[in-house]
Amino acid sequence: MIQFTKLKLSGFKSFVDAAELVIEPGMTGVVGPNGCGKSNLIEALRWVMGETSARQMRGGEMDDVIFGGTSNRPARNIAEVTVVLDNSSRTAPGAYNAAADLEIMRRIDRGQGSNYRINGQDVRARDVHLLFADAATGARSSGLVSQGRVGALINAKPAERRGLLEEAAGISGLYSRRHEAELRLKNAELNVSRLDDVLATLDEQLQSLRKQARQAARYRTLADQIRRVEAQVLYIGWLEALALIDAARAAKTEADFRVEEAAELAAVAATEQAEAAAGLPELRRLDTEAATALQRCLLEREQLEAEAGRLAETRRDLEQRLAQAAADLQREHTRSADAGQAVSRLQEERAAIDAASAGEAEARAAVDAAVDAAAGAVVEVEQELGRIMEAVAAADAERAAALRRHQEAETRRDRLAERLAQVAGTRAQVEAEGIDRSELTGAEMELEEVLEFLEEARGRAEDADRRRVQAQAARDSARDAFQAAVAVRSRLKAEAEALVQVLAQGKAGDHPPVLDAVSATTGYEPALAAALGEDLTASIDTAAPAHWDLLPPLEAPPALPQGAEPLARFVTAPSQLARRLAQVGVVADAAAGERLKGGLACGQRLVSRTGDLWRWDGFTARAGAPSAMAVRLAQRNRLRELEAKLEDSELGVEEAEARVQTATAAVEQSTEDERRAKDAVKQADAETVKARDRHSKLAQRFAAFESRLAALLEQQQGAAADLAAAEGELGEARDAVAAFPESGEGRDQVNLLRADLAEKRSALVEARSALDRLMREAGERKRRLESLLSDMESWRRRAETAAAQLAELEERRETVMLELERLASAPDTFVRRRADLLERVEAAEQARRRAADALVAAEQRLG
Repeated sequence: MIQFTKLKLSGFKSFVDAAELVIEPGMTGVVGPNGCGKSNLIEALRWVMGETSARQMRGGEMDDVIFGGTSNRPARNIAEVTVVLDNSSRTAPGAYNAAADLEIMRRIDRGQGSNYRINGQDVRARDVHLLFADAATGARSSGLVSQGRVGALINAKPAERRGLLEEAAGISGLYSRRHEAELRLKNAELNVSRLDDVLATLDEQLQSLRKQARQAARYRTLADQIRRVEAQVLYIGWLEALALIDAARAAKTEADFRVEEAAELAAVAATEQAEAAAGLPELRRLDTEAATALQRCLLEREQLEAEAGRLAETRRDLEQRLAQAAADLQREHTRSADAGQAVSRLQEERAAIDAASAGEAEARAAVDAAVDAAAGAVVEVEQELGRIMEAVAAADAERAAALRRHQEAETRRDRLAERLAQVAGTRAQVEAEGIDRSELTGAEMELEEVLEFLEEARGRAEDADRRRVQAQAARDSARDAFQAAVAVRSRLKAEAEALVQVLAQGKAGDHPPVLDAVSATTGYEPALAAALGEDLTASIDTAAPAHWDLLPPLEAPPALPQGAEPLARFVTAPSQLARRLAQVGVVADAAAGERLKGGLACGQRLVSRTGDLWRWDGFTARAGAPSAMAVRLAQRNRLRELEAKLEDSELGVEEAEARVQTATAAVEQSTEDERRAKDAVKQADAETVKARDRHSKLAQRFAAFESRLAALLEQQQGAAADLAAAEGELGEARDAVAAFPESGEGRDQVNLLRADLAEKRSALVEARSALDRLMREAGERKRRLESLLSDMESWRRRAETAAAQLAELEERRETVMLELERLASAPDTFVRRRADLLERVEAAEQARRRAADALVAAEQRLG
């Protein structure tokens, strides 16, 4: 049986520093005051054994188990709890049974979640749960007894008691594995049910691929036809281009003839142009002078007309100024008369105000004395009344306060008694209702199970996604290889077809040339073409007009010069060419051919690999550009190479296509696996949401029940204490009310003094009203006198200003009249100047027209 031997904590709740608790055999107890962290040890055990509920750890979220800091120590970002188990009996699961001690560690980083390790190896939370389940314990084990746990076990339902018995028997781990196997079986059944859909999808894809294959075959056929048609179009275009070249040459000859005729006419026109250009500068000068004179006259005319407009405008302005001066003179005369009348009126009003102000000081002194006497009498009565009212008010206030406290104490006592009865009744009702905690425990276990299933489903989805990505990458690579192989095959096939067409164009009639049956070693094509030349176009068919006959070998053929090798060694040809090839030697270079050509026998030839030829009769041909036969031989060799490469390319295309099909099938399978895994994740998410909702609702109900019950108890205790205090306050208030006597005598004296004070205040108000009226009248007379003085000064200034304005306006009027007389004599002079200018403008226009006509005539001759 596995035993707990040690508990290590670091950064967990109140254990900010590393701490270690040794669990000795027997009973181990932890003793300490409230708040020292005893309960944190049990929570650490539950947490390291896989607790996932933050509420069970007395927190709002799982990061709350990390030390949050104090006033003098900073917060931690990591919490770690390790529990050491004794496995000397070797009863642990097979994966960990080899070790004598098991060290289970859980570590959490703030904001990043937690991870588990067993003996230093990263494991899943599920593995930790199963380890402790096999040991008949766990985070929710009945061996961890917390507050209210005993009552929950006593009131547990049969199903919950069964779980307790299974845990005691040590088979809860088997049930966990059974639940996991059932989930996997459900997923397998779901996959089998979807097999028909997958088959239908694959059938649709197969039909689509067959259609694409037919389209590809049709595309290849059409592409071949297009290439042949394009070749025919290019040939027709070449013939049309030749015809256009001939037509262009004929047009060029005709254009050259026309150019010669045009050159003769240009020479005659150039002579006439030179003669006309000689007199052109003088005509231009005359035209410029005439245009300048005309422009000068036009400018002078515009200036004269502008001056006439200015004179008319000036005359109108002077007439307006003269009328304005007359109106201003009339206005200033009126202002001067008004100022004189206003000054006379203001002097009369000032005399009346001076007469009314006589005796003002004596009346003011008498009214002030009456006001002071009345005010003194009022102050004396007010002081006596205030003293008596203060004494009466103090007594009344104290009695009223005592009565108010008595009434408030009675009201508060009644209200608290009623409140205490209500709270007691509500508490009894809430306790009678009650809430079973076993439902909450079941919901927590269900939530843990669905969370584990969700984690596993997400892991499978990630694996499926990774496999799909790898399969897609393999498919893309296979497609690229297939496309490259197809491109190489198309290029080789196009080149081979082009060579076939080119070689077919060289055939004459129905008899194939011997060239089709001849092949030379690579590099020896120029030598073979130089040795046989146009003879390769003859056929080996005896029915052809020009053909090769099959003759037996010569009995004693002449030997080739020393150093020359027979061409037959490097050429594969029909037997009809044996005699010819046997008498052709191949030399290394041109120097060797020059050295050996003198030893040639009748009918023999020497050739070099570059195409030099030396014949027995002295004919010599140097190597130049490749001959047509050499090119055709090279093309035939290239065609054979292309045919071999094309066969290899066909095999490569087939292999690449097979790899593409295999990769595509793998992608489809991985995609389907990913879809199933994502469906499982969605199902797990839905189950998790449902479990969380049920757990949250039950937890909220249980927390609300406990919170309400505690609040009611606190309210009942508070209401009882408040009721006792209210009873004491009520007795004190009754004693205070009984101690106050009645106070009627002081009130009668206050009423008498108030009547006397009212009479004194009436006399004071009348005296102050008389003083205010006297001061108001004096102030009005003073303000009016100041206003009169200011108005008189203003009217005097207006009169002086009007006199100055009259003098200035008379002077302005004389000036305007003199200016009008001067302008009256200007029109005669202006009329004479205008008539003279019109005559000059007309003469300049005539001269300008004559010069322009002459210049136009000269330019027409030049053109």
